[in-house]
Amino acid sequence: MVDQRNIGVALVLFYLLLLSLLFKPTVEQRLSSSFEFTALFELRSSLGLTSRDWPRKVDPCSSWNGIQCENGSVFGINISGFRRTTVGRQNPRFAVDSLVNFTRLVSFNASKFLLPGSIPDWFGRRLLTLQVLDLRSCNITGVIPSSIGNLRNLSVLYLSDNKLTGAIPSSLGRLLSLSVLDLSKNLLTGSIPPGIGVLSQLQILNLSSNSLRFSIPAQLGDLDSLVDLDLSSNSLSGLVPEDISGLRNLQRMVLGNNGLTGLLPVNLFRSPSLLQVIVLRNNSFTGELPEVIWSISGLNLLDISHNNFSTELPNFASDDNATAAVLDISGNKFYGSLTTVLRRFSSMNLSGNYFEGSVPDFVLGNASLGTNCLQNMSNQRTLTDCVSFYGERGLSFDNFGPPAPESGKSNSNRNRIILAAVLGGAGFIMLLTLFLLLVLRVRTRRRVSHRGIDVGQVCAETTPPSPGLAINFSSLGDLFTYQQLLQATGDFTKANLIKHGHSGDLFKGILESGLPVVIKRVDLQSIKKEVYLSELDFFNRFTHTRLVPLLGHCLEKENEKFLVYKYMPNGDLLSSLYRKINSETDGLQSLDWITRLKIAIGAAEGLSYLHHECTPPVVHRDVRASSILLDDKFEVRLGSLSEVCLQEDDGRQNGITRLLQLPRSLSERGSSDSSTALCAYDVYCFGMVLLGLVTGKLDMNASSETEMKEWLEQTLPYISIYDKELVTKILDPSLLVDEDLLEEVWAMAIVARSCLNLKPSRRPLMRYILKALENPLRIVREDHSSSARLRTTSSRGSWNAALFGSWHRSSSDIGTSTTRAEGGADHTSFHKHHSKEIFIFPEPPPQETERLPS
Repeated sequence: MVDQRNIGVALVLFYLLLLSLLFKPTVEQRLSSSFEFTALFELRSSLGLTSRDWPRKVDPCSSWNGIQCENGSVFGINISGFRRTTVGRQNPRFAVDSLVNFTRLVSFNASKFLLPGSIPDWFGRRLLTLQVLDLRSCNITGVIPSSIGNLRNLSVLYLSDNKLTGAIPSSLGRLLSLSVLDLSKNLLTGSIPPGIGVLSQLQILNLSSNSLRFSIPAQLGDLDSLVDLDLSSNSLSGLVPEDISGLRNLQRMVLGNNGLTGLLPVNLFRSPSLLQVIVLRNNSFTGELPEVIWSISGLNLLDISHNNFSTELPNFASDDNATAAVLDISGNKFYGSLTTVLRRFSSMNLSGNYFEGSVPDFVLGNASLGTNCLQNMSNQRTLTDCVSFYGERGLSFDNFGPPAPESGKSNSNRNRIILAAVLGGAGFIMLLTLFLLLVLRVRTRRRVSHRGIDVGQVCAETTPPSPGLAINFSSLGDLFTYQQLLQATGDFTKANLIKHGHSGDLFKGILESGLPVVIKRVDLQSIKKEVYLSELDFFNRFTHTRLVPLLGHCLEKENEKFLVYKYMPNGDLLSSLYRKINSETDGLQSLDWITRLKIAIGAAEGLSYLHHECTPPVVHRDVRASSILLDDKFEVRLGSLSEVCLQEDDGRQNGITRLLQLPRSLSERGSSDSSTALCAYDVYCFGMVLLGLVTGKLDMNASSETEMKEWLEQTLPYISIYDKELVTKILDPSLLVDEDLLEEVWAMAIVARSCLNLKPSRRPLMRYILKALENPLRIVREDHSSSARLRTTSSRGSWNAALFGSWHRSSSDIGTSTTRAEGGADHTSFHKHHSKEIFIFPEPPPQETERLPS
């Protein structure tokens, strides 16, 4: 009995001990060194970090983002992508002196955090425990200090995408533990130090996109562990050293965009080989391409375009498993037939060579074949060019097929057929042209902007007031004399010239009363008279606080007319978004978010007045940042009113018009009348302004069509109704916004994308855009009260439907989508972030995803 009791007690004690071990509370890692605690706060202050990332009154080891501690000391600091406070942004600099106080610091990562200035020399003398140094995209200037070579424990060194100058210090050859060396995208000059070749642990060497010169050092061939070698986009010259063939573990060789010359070493590429990427494009290599390169089984990209390689393709069976490989040998002197070695490539660019013969089936549809000597293919070289090329190599060329029949009868028949075809085609084209002209004459005319954007129905031209309509000049302000304007502008000197506008030159002037004004001089010898008359007619009809005030005019000179406007102290939005803090420094201060939103609302008020309160509706036609003027309180006054177009709708429509007019689709009918569609171009341009306020890119209108298209392709994918945080990827870096303001930014971005719908009928009306901007959180939030919920039958539902039509398949989808959102079936993760619900407007399905203008 005693034994059983003892055994029972022992089991109970063992069970309690086990529970204590299993459920023992974990001890939080805390910073034990007051010295390092002070150093962290000094670093926080010198870098201007926000309290959101590094809050006060908490332990840094447990609560600060990016701080890693071990045994009570800091061993890792990561501020990658952090933002500075408003004060910190005013004087950003490379201020990290307190790092010297972290005696056990192993890793420092500041990538994508702006550190303008040079790397201090003490980095290599004081941070001796450092193993990882990541300073990518930090806007660093100056040279790489040679003291970096003292960091014997360093294994990863990223200094790419900065503005580093000077030569690569040879002392880097002492970093024997280094596995990654990335100095790409800088302004480095000089040669590649041969000492890098002793870094036996190096796996990644990227020196691309610099201004390095001279030849590739043969010592790089000793990097036994090297996997990735990128020396592209430099000014390297000479031959590729044969020693490079010793890189047995190399998977990626990129030497493109240099001045390398001569023959490639025969044994440069081994078999078997681990190479997956070979890029030698845009050099001056000559001779034959080593045949072994075609048998590298793992190769998935071979780009040797724009060199002087001259050889025939080998004719052997290729590895059928390599079906996703890409080949670009364009711009060389390859010749002969297209062989089976090409079977392994799924995409090929063979243009700009001298290939002959027929095109195999396995090449058709997968290759660019222009500028060759191929049979039955368009856009080939001339017969003379092909015969000459092959003749220089002692080869004959008769590759364009058998000669045409020479009999007179055959020629005569052929000529008759050709003549009949030409005459018949000409007649058909004439009939088709007449028909199209008739259709265009009677149909409502559509207009395309200068960037190829479908803008909907827009007036044909700006027309002057009809001769029978008298302009009441007494209602157009004061009547100035020419002498008054000369005196106000100092004889229209260049010092007072603001800019050359498309409807006249703008000058700053000061009247005798001391009132500053802007005077537009319209030269009738270079600008049509109708332009200034139309603008006067507009001011004669309409007035609004959001339009730039017309103070008067001067019409006494025959060939010059003058319009006098109120001066706007803050200029236009384009020049005000970033302005110098003072004349002594180059620092720029940008408009804060509250002011940007205020400007957007003001501009929307002006456009809403033109579109919906004017009779007939008025299209601005020149909505851009430079036409949004700002007074001393940043209140908006719309300018550039010389392009306005009155949308007269006389309702004339004859029988032929009705016969030829196709019925509109459901998406084009909507609830708006024809006049609303006439303003679609203004809405699109206003969307570009809104997107500019979010991204800081307000000058995209001045860029080329290609640049603008690429920018939109890169920007719009980050505007998603399902992910608020995505918009931070395109947010103006100078903006400092907290969580609440970020919602407003997100809302404006959503409105901007709705305005940029390529279908004019799907763009929201300006009055809905105004309501959205006045209540931005209404777009993304909803109160919990049942009365505030979105319903398709309510006015709120109509408002959302009008604004977000571009996000839906059709207007009928709104109710379904809303019901699903209210039911919480999808995207519930959003509700975790706020106490209020977030509206979910479904994006279009893949087959209806909006395409950018081409």
